Amino acid sequence: MDIRQLRYFIAIAEERQITAAANRLHIAQPPLSQQLKQMETELGVTLVLRNGRTLELTEAGRSLYRHALHITKRMDESAAEVKEIGNGLRGQLTLGVNTLSNVRLPALLRAFRATCPNITYSIRQNESAQLCSMVKDRTLELAIVWLPLELSEFTVLHLPAEPFYYIASTPPASGSASVTFEDIARQPLILPSTQGLGVYYTILEQFARRQLAPDIVCECSDIAMLMKLVSSGFGAAVVPESVLRLQPFPGICALEIEGAQPASSALIWLKDHYVSKSARSFIELLKNEKP
Repeated sequence: MDIRQLRYFIAIAEERQITAAANRLHIAQPPLSQQLKQMETELGVTLVLRNGRTLELTEAGRSLYRHALHITKRMDESAAEVKEIGNGLRGQLTLGVNTLSNVRLPALLRAFRATCPNITYSIRQNESAQLCSMVKDRTLELAIVWLPLELSEFTVLHLPAEPFYYIASTPPASGSASVTFEDIARQPLILPSTQGLGVYYTILEQFARRQLAPDIVCECSDIAMLMKLVSSGFGAAVVPESVLRLQPFPGICALEIEGAQPASSALIWLKDHYVSKSARSFIELLKNEKP
């Protein structure tokens, strides 16, 4: 088999129809069917089963599909590295951002574009745990995630921490400019994340440390919706400062939380893998940026 056949098989596996795969590859259907038959003959196994008008991968086919993805991605990385050496700094920066986002990112990208004008960008938003998976499978090269997370497979650049704020539709009756965790625990709370993830864990850990059981009424990783829920009086929330600065919302009161541990985030990339020149340049920009 050669790299061309592996790309053919990836298209067949993902499209599940020879006709659709041929259209995707911009080739005729008969030659593609012939290539599939040649691969099965060479390997001595059946790779796909026909189920009506669709194709189903056999166990051997699923194994080949996984290896084909890995091989073609490494080939693409090798080609990109060689082109960068020959042509200078070009290419695409693939960056993942947590659903809570990062308030510093727009300014960082503006500064990066000024120094690297030939770079294009692919920015994907998702939960931190999912971003880790996307970096591992090379869908993304870099990601900004909220901590804590299991990051043993990644190189980690810690970013400046930021404070948590308590937000509600009305200020406290005491008129105080700050609140305590004891105050917050008595309010119906919306957590700006989902169970098991970094921000979720950090918030709950701060209650647990004080032996408090907060009244959690909702988990919501859609920040625009969370702000609407808080504004409507559905519940209060604890959010990192970035949320307030990126999602200003009328009718919301924000208060500092006394003794709150700051929210921590980091830029991550996969260990022991090729890092493109554009990604390396972005990493250096963050390393040299003043908080």
